[in-house]
Amino acid sequence: MLRWKDVLIYAKYGNPEPARRVEHSEAEWAQLLPPERYHVLREAATEPPYRNAYCRAYEPGRYVCAGCGSLLFAAEEKYHAISGWPSFRQPAARNAIHYAFDASFNMQRIEARCNVCDGHLGHVFPDGPEPGGLRYCMNSASLRQLNEEDRSN
Repeated sequence: MLRWKDVLIYAKYGNPEPARRVEHSEAEWAQLLPPERYHVLREAATEPPYRNAYCRAYEPGRYVCAGCGSLLFAAEEKYHAISGWPSFRQPAARNAIHYAFDASFNMQRIEARCNVCDGHLGHVFPDGPEPGGLRYCMNSASLRQLNEEDRSN
């Protein structure tokens, strides 16, 4: 189980190696992704709170990166954080997320990116529920939900 201390260490000293890498030029990403997903995943945009696909979705399944299909979160880790965006307690694997310090907009945050394709997912905060205490606040546009029967990823 990851804790805030682990996230800070990864952001400062380096992240775990991903199982694989997916790399495209920005022009290729722009062709592969719909505009809203491209804006969030490749330009680090944030979608509006509460008006996004997975804010209130709690169906069983898995959440994968909308850019490369890598497994990021199990639906069982999703919880109602009242933040306006889908929130998760823990990633699917230690090496699923890439952590980086983010000082944009005069804030001190930890950005969460897909560790496989480097797509912007959202941010992680130390105010989540125990036992881990983490809140992965993600953009719905950066995720795709797969139901339990879909085993293609």
